Amino acid sequence: MSGLEQQVVEHIPRLRRYARALLRGDALAADDLVQDCLERALGRMHRWRRGSDLRAWLFTIMHNLYVNQVRRAANGPRFVDWPEPDDASGAAADADIGLALRDLERALAALSPDQREIVLLVSLEGLRYQQVAAILGIPEGTVMSRLSRAREQLRAALTQGRPNTLWRVK
Repeated sequence: MSGLEQQVVEHIPRLRRYARALLRGDALAADDLVQDCLERALGRMHRWRRGSDLRAWLFTIMHNLYVNQVRRAANGPRFVDWPEPDDASGAAADADIGLALRDLERALAALSPDQREIVLLVSLEGLRYQQVAAILGIPEGTVMSRLSRAREQLRAALTQGRPNTLWRVK
């Protein structure tokens, strides 16, 4: 395995994490997306410019594949998710964490796809605005404004129905 291929392999966990977030936790579809991304990247390695950011190049490939999938799915058949059985044996703390994660997942799902992609790339993957702009092919200012609006929507969705109270710590 060449040094460049080894560098690509090192980015697989990040690609999988981003794919799962994009596909709302569907592990099988996320793995398929990562595999398609890696296949395309390794087949077109001659197009990568030495000295440029390999991670941004891989994320751009994945983003474009995801957008193409969404476009194809819009014209295809609709499927209904099968509900997963609840595990009632968890502790109260685990339940609270689970509820918080569920609320966060729902809040992220309520965002527009453009905003969700930017939130995931900046917050989850830790990419800089300039890198996100290059991946998505939009100006850096657009990244910042979409991120700001997305964070405000997330904040509003996660605090909806909760009174603004101060807690006294003893």
